[in-house]
Amino acid sequence: MKIISGGVTAAKGFYSNGIYCGIRKNINKKDLALIYSPTLCNAAAVYTTNQVKGEPLYVTMKHIKDGKAQAVIINSGNANTCTGEDGKKKAYKMTELTAKKLKIKKEDVLVASTGIIGLPLDINCIENGMDNLVQGLSKDGYDDASQAILTTDTEPKSIAVTVEIGGKSVSIGAMAKGSGMIHPNMATMLSFITTDLNIKQQLLQEALRESVNKTYNRISVDGDTSTNDMVVILANGEADNSLIDEKNADYDIFFEALNYVNTYLAKLIAKDGEGATKLIECEVNGANSEAKAETLAKSVIKSNLVKTACFGADANWGRILCALGYSNIPLDAKKIDVAFESSKGYIEVYQKGIPIIFDEKKAKLILEDCEIKIIVNLNEGKESATAWGCDLTYDYVRINGDYRS
Repeated sequence: MKIISGGVTAAKGFYSNGIYCGIRKNINKKDLALIYSPTLCNAAAVYTTNQVKGEPLYVTMKHIKDGKAQAVIINSGNANTCTGEDGKKKAYKMTELTAKKLKIKKEDVLVASTGIIGLPLDINCIENGMDNLVQGLSKDGYDDASQAILTTDTEPKSIAVTVEIGGKSVSIGAMAKGSGMIHPNMATMLSFITTDLNIKQQLLQEALRESVNKTYNRISVDGDTSTNDMVVILANGEADNSLIDEKNADYDIFFEALNYVNTYLAKLIAKDGEGATKLIECEVNGANSEAKAETLAKSVIKSNLVKTACFGADANWGRILCALGYSNIPLDAKKIDVAFESSKGYIEVYQKGIPIIFDEKKAKLILEDCEIKIIVNLNEGKESATAWGCDLTYDYVRINGDYRS
């Protein structure tokens, strides 16, 4: 596998663009993006578990029922959520406007929105921007597209890789957004993935769901699960590899690359949490099942006390034990080891139920780094899992105290 440039348009036959159309007040921030493949794609998606969903999700769910799509239109600055029938009509209108300009079926257009909940979406801005959006579609449009989907993110999130499958070069590209309202089981995040792989739709859906569970569903910033979260993948088959219609070696290569892409983006989302200064990774080893390790890693990552301790570079390992303990997962504290690691070093702080006398200055130095790893060993099995989060800072409150205004 090799990392390449091109983001969401790295794969053969994909084009994108991002523009400012007037949804956002800030004219320096793009707010409308489009991804397009002239070739009809196999499509798959995973959505938020929140019972309150944005109107665009219902439209996308309906349009993707046949497992096909050709385009995705995305706006930022307005979530088009809790806006009733009028909001749903506008979501449908976005697909109709896109289909008309691209000369494709409206049912083959997916739609996503992100931003403030409960405000009417100005569909006129989108309609007036369609000519500019479509005319600007290009292989180089991935950066503008990744900029146009951001809300409180401090930077765009994009990646592309290439692998060899069946003697053919296959590319996977993606862009994502996410910074606040981030919690396991999807978050305030959108991710759009494209590939030129030739793969059966059912397997594409299975691969996406499994990868989402191992990546985006293992990040947490603040414990809030949003209303508009969506991960979409389009596969147009232009790599011309032999159709993957079973879980064989070719499928495994694809899944590994897909999971790499999603892990990379998930970590960027966690690191870019609102007000965050540090990426926190919790690795739970020595479990008797991956599911147990995953639940425990998530419990540590979502703990506000662990997050604030990391912000203050305080090696308060008691908060980690506490988070493990309230996870409702059976465990034996007398078997557990805890350590901290970063580029500044490694230090053990708790071993098999007994506190270790450690160098507080060294521990603080390790925890002052911008990327911190919390390592927990249950010493009961061979399974492991990792989850990602960020520290909780004063700026998180400042950002969310006036998000709407």
